[in-house]
Amino acid sequence: MKNLEKAKQILLQKNADAMLINSEVNMHYFCDFSPSEGIVLITKSDCYHIVDSRYTETAKNHAEKTGLDVIEISSAFTDVLNELFNKHNIDTVLFENETISLAKYKLFSSKLNAQLVELGNEIEQLRNVKSVEEKEKIRNAQKIAESAYLELLNHIEVGKSEKELCAYFDYLMAKNGSDGVSFSTILLSGARTSMPHGVPSDNTVKKGDFVLFDFGATFDGYHSDTTRTVCVGNPTEEQQFVYNLVLKAQLAGIDALKAGKKCSDVYYEAYNVLDKEGYAQYFRHSLGHCVGLEIHEGYSSSPTSNDIYQVGNVTSVEPGVYLPGKFGIRIEDILYVTENGSENLVTLDKELIVL
Repeated sequence: MKNLEKAKQILLQKNADAMLINSEVNMHYFCDFSPSEGIVLITKSDCYHIVDSRYTETAKNHAEKTGLDVIEISSAFTDVLNELFNKHNIDTVLFENETISLAKYKLFSSKLNAQLVELGNEIEQLRNVKSVEEKEKIRNAQKIAESAYLELLNHIEVGKSEKELCAYFDYLMAKNGSDGVSFSTILLSGARTSMPHGVPSDNTVKKGDFVLFDFGATFDGYHSDTTRTVCVGNPTEEQQFVYNLVLKAQLAGIDALKAGKKCSDVYYEAYNVLDKEGYAQYFRHSLGHCVGLEIHEGYSSSPTSNDIYQVGNVTSVEPGVYLPGKFGIRIEDILYVTENGSENLVTLDKELIVL
């Protein structure tokens, strides 16, 4: 109900009669699950979840908690909406202009008996600040992912391929309770770890390789995200030095993370650690991104960001160094931003693991 009340405040601020939610992820924010098709209509007095027969039972089960009135369509979605517009004397409707398809916009424009008004990113801004309940869902997803990762480490061996290990990793996350992976799991070995978002291949693990894991589970629609890098066999002096440097950079970024801090300032706290040792040129992405119902949502901790962290943001802190043809290292945690700093939702050790 709290999310619905926040939406009603937007109606008042924008002087609109109703709000139309059509994207899966924003529907989830209000109805606690993600139907592939459906509409949430929020008026100043009532809130509806309009679905077809595939989702009626599920929608009603979730409505016991959310308070939405569930309507099963017998004709077109637009017919039901027009009936509700007439019932509530709705003339102006906010719509998700940043995510709606052109085809859906043309349909709404031609069929709905109301003026369409751009909503902008108002719902995304609401989602960017997590409640304690949302934080705990992310923590639960994180626990699932961590349990799978620790089990997977027992199976990392010379001769096994990235694809084989990745498939088993995804299986372990499902086995441990994940609703699905947060994103396509990244599992790379050897020189291929220098690709920040490389795709698992038939390449096999060799003695002396770094193995990089970027992974996440989901729980009730909420995502986790973690990266760890381990070494199969004893690392070289260079590998150990760069690993420790990346860890130092990550800890500097985490230490700087707090409400009221510019995202770009947090980025530079980590960047400067790498820069002092001449490795900043090999750090080729932002320091982090917010996480929630989507794996990338809200703020990005990049050098060009104008955003300022707020209490309730859940963000990753993930510096990396990528040396083409040699190896790459990334260490990533997700953290809940507080007034005085942050709460780390990751419990995995960050010292270099040697297998």
